[in-house]
Amino acid sequence: MARPAKLELPLREGVSASALACPSGAWPLLLDFIAERLNLVSRADWRARMAAGEVLDERGQVLPPEAPYRAGRRIYYWRWLAQEHEIPFEEQILFQDDELLVADKPHFLPVTPTGRYVQQTLLTRLKRRTGIATLTPVHRLDRETAGLTLFAIKPASRDAYQRLFRERSVAKVYEAIAPWRAELRLPLSYRSRLQERAEAFMQMHEVEGEPNAETEIHLLERLGERWARYELRPSTGQKHQLRAHMSALGIPIRGDRIYPQLRPEEAEPDYREPLQLLARRLEFQDPITGIERQFSSGQSLWPACVAEDGGSAKQFTNDGVAAPSDAGSPSAPLASRPT
Repeated sequence: MARPAKLELPLREGVSASALACPSGAWPLLLDFIAERLNLVSRADWRARMAAGEVLDERGQVLPPEAPYRAGRRIYYWRWLAQEHEIPFEEQILFQDDELLVADKPHFLPVTPTGRYVQQTLLTRLKRRTGIATLTPVHRLDRETAGLTLFAIKPASRDAYQRLFRERSVAKVYEAIAPWRAELRLPLSYRSRLQERAEAFMQMHEVEGEPNAETEIHLLERLGERWARYELRPSTGQKHQLRAHMSALGIPIRGDRIYPQLRPEEAEPDYREPLQLLARRLEFQDPITGIERQFSSGQSLWPACVAEDGGSAKQFTNDGVAAPSDAGSPSAPLASRPT
């Protein structure tokens, strides 16, 4: 017998209902199963939530705390955390039509609910603001990174936008602030093979083999004596690609707590030291309307490093000569991971 179609349930505080399948098992009560499987919430809190009617069966009926466990059913609940740090920065909606929403995400704000974050995520905030329950991100952006994030509005057109990123049909431009290295010849196109580090899954590292990650790197300007602003153009989309490549070149991005060394996760982030990485610009042909789209973030990177060095910014052309800010950018030479 086929399982019933997923229910369409209303948003609660901007959060869509989550579905959970019940596998074979010996749990006496549904409460026992939920408390074990979803253990970021205490058993007492789950009992209270079930008593308040916040867990439903596949017909939308309330499941009370004393409900017996039944394998093969699907249950629904709304994610919620008893304690959640407020992220003190606001997102901006830059564009919205019937198919697409483009947001400018601040640093520190996760895109989707995960772990310690539910209400304080870009997706939940946008659902709460717009009331659009079907809103779905079409690409990844790290919690620590600021900038442009695209969302599909209609489920029917979601895959068309996601396919743009899968097929590398989106021109992506990032900015980063990282150390200045006079001996590093820029621009260059850096290629390497990245994979997750076995002993630290949060980190990517370079390994031998066919490159699967490529990033074009340009120097935009010097910032004081020790720092510089870079333009990064990834042509692939590996996890942490920009952060891993900049670290491999000896110029890890300022404020990075993962590269080159993985530091312990903070109970609450230090908002004075954001990762100096910004998703600046996205360009693509809209797969639904055929319109050529170009979106730019309204945010800027300007950390305390210039004041620390007592210097001022100086812009450069690609041959290292001081130049006005609208200097052109000729094609970058190709470079690969050092052997």
